[in-house]
Amino acid sequence: MVIEWLKVRVSPELRERFIHKDAEIWTPMLASCRGFISKEVWIDPATPTEVVLLIRWETHEDWKSIPAERLAEVQQNFERQFGEDYQIIETAEYQVRKFPVL
Repeated sequence: MVIEWLKVRVSPELRERFIHKDAEIWTPMLASCRGFISKEVWIDPATPTEVVLLIRWETHEDWKSIPAERLAEVQQNFERQFGEDYQIIETAEYQVRKFPVL
């Protein structure tokens, strides 16, 4: 399993709207993609200007196989509906390793 991890900066007064628009626009598109497992949204009550998005994929190849045109189309739709009042400030990729318990 691969984790796509995104940290977004957004003003505190827009944070909930950002989360709702993300769930309305991005999550259904990602859920329709091969290899999508799940998505979580994390907030830190002590840092109201940040949102962390954690997306689980079966494989790196599944995640990266989403056509760039499709991503651009969804991004344009998101920006049309939410605006550009946010910034992705950090991205990361993690691999989940599980070992049998002996």
